[in-house]
Amino acid sequence: MVLAMIKAIELTKRFGSVTAVNNVNLAISKGELFGFLGPNGAGKTTTIKMLTGLLKPTEGRVEIGGFDIAKEPLKAKSLFGYVPDQPNVYDKLTAREFLTFIADLYRVDGKTRERKLGDLLQLMELEDRGDELIQGYSHGMKQKVAIAGALIHDPRVIFLDEPTVGLDPKSARKIKDILRELCNRGVTIFMSTHILEIAERMCDRVGIINKGDLVAVGTVEELRHQARGENSSLEDIFLQITGGSEHEDVIGFLGG
Repeated sequence: MVLAMIKAIELTKRFGSVTAVNNVNLAISKGELFGFLGPNGAGKTTTIKMLTGLLKPTEGRVEIGGFDIAKEPLKAKSLFGYVPDQPNVYDKLTAREFLTFIADLYRVDGKTRERKLGDLLQLMELEDRGDELIQGYSHGMKQKVAIAGALIHDPRVIFLDEPTVGLDPKSARKIKDILRELCNRGVTIFMSTHILEIAERMCDRVGIINKGDLVAVGTVEELRHQARGENSSLEDIFLQITGGSEHEDVIGFLGG
């Protein structure tokens, strides 16, 4: 049996009387690029925060590489990198200082750290500005620093919440290429995105969450079969599964 690198078992989160995530079960394999989709407020970020140990579930549990994140948090968290939707970087540090700090947190040895620092700054096209304070960076540059920080310890799992937001087309393409290559090397990636074209072109499987319920999981072809639309785009499938009626609303508003 292949070990699931990310496993959610009956994962549930309630805030008072509101159920943000309801009984989510997922198993994501080594080397898989999994896309996590859903409308605004559907429960995507709440799910990611539970998967990464930032939020305690009301019910259920999470395993990373076979380690229960609640019972063995250090072992589980040492296996993954996390990039939130808003890059958490320190404005008063340079990119090099920030990456050194993250490497030290993960106990990356000095020789490896220096090699990885140079490689990642070059990969992210930041080598010429690596010694400048991050406060002078654009949002896209900060995003690339955050992604570099998630890669500094060679994680086996990476969680990304809207990784291409704020990136120009060239940088977004580069990040997509990096993610695909990481998966080819056996890294497991869990990616939340609103850009359905990215999910359709990149992901091995996708999961769609709506109002806290995981309503569909599978390859795009499998979802097409479920939606009975052999030529449907992922956008069409997404709107059908989530009950999206935005197009009809717009036509009605415009008097169509």
